[in-house]
Amino acid sequence: MHSSILFLHLYNPLSFESSSNSPFSILSSSSSFNSPPPVKVYSYDLPRKFNYGVVESYLKARDPSISIPFDDVSNLKYPGNQHSAEWWLFSDLIKEDRYGSTIVRVLDPEDADLFYVAFFSSLSLVANPIRPVSGVNVNSNVGGSVYIDEEMQQSLMEWLEEQIYWKRNNGWDHVFICQDPNALYKVIDRIKNGILLVSDFGRLTRDQASLVKDVILPYSHRINPFKGETGVEGRNSLLFFMGNRYRKEGGKVRDLLFQVLESEEDVIIKHGAQSRESRRMATQGMHSSKFCLHPAGDTPSACRLFDAIVSLCIPVIVSDQIELPFEDAIDY
Repeated sequence: MHSSILFLHLYNPLSFESSSNSPFSILSSSSSFNSPPPVKVYSYDLPRKFNYGVVESYLKARDPSISIPFDDVSNLKYPGNQHSAEWWLFSDLIKEDRYGSTIVRVLDPEDADLFYVAFFSSLSLVANPIRPVSGVNVNSNVGGSVYIDEEMQQSLMEWLEEQIYWKRNNGWDHVFICQDPNALYKVIDRIKNGILLVSDFGRLTRDQASLVKDVILPYSHRINPFKGETGVEGRNSLLFFMGNRYRKEGGKVRDLLFQVLESEEDVIIKHGAQSRESRRMATQGMHSSKFCLHPAGDTPSACRLFDAIVSLCIPVIVSDQIELPFEDAIDY
């Protein structure tokens, strides 16, 4: 995901003005408006444990033979994850060559429009090892303690709340990425004045998040893109869905959909849990179907929608509370 699109969406004065009857008139090449000024972003130089250290802790928990910290972070690979936007945004912002970008990274916080807090909050949720592993410490990543996400969240806020630019306005111009629905859950009330980059608002209250100040991010797709010919030839199934049949909240509709559709011709609807084999079957099903069902689960959204898009399978959304990424700029 490119940071230019995201931060312009966050900080574009034109988005608060209506210049014509068309919501997309400002995107027209014939528009009389000049391009908006670049958005100046200051990325906090956080202690390593909040970004690269999270990746190292995750890898160490799964392979104790790995030596951390890495001497060269260019050799550090973010694990395959549907919430990897935190990695791509951070990587884009720290690139030295940003020629032509509408986003300017500033080194002097006095010049900044926005302050980016580059904590890998979604990966932090799953960095906990299955069992205690020597070499992982929440404070230094060197030692004998098990990684604990809640302690990392608390440590982040203790550091952040000491910063003069946070104290200036209680963080209203600070940007946090918390794409996993449970990311930063322990401290969400302490950062709710800031700008949250989320997948949906399913587990957030109205006083914590809204489209007035926050941005919906796309998931990273988990299955391989379809590389065949476009069109419906060769797509033998009308409708495909594979996932957990029984979910809470809005996801209760899944059981009803199973009852209605599982005996229909040209419809493939299967119960399945996450696994490598399930992903292979989902790839095959999406690549060979005309439509892909996208019902709500425990939360309104899921990466299934973006898996369908890269599969060239038309998504059929069944979710009352879903918000799509950049809805005010993209004509879905």
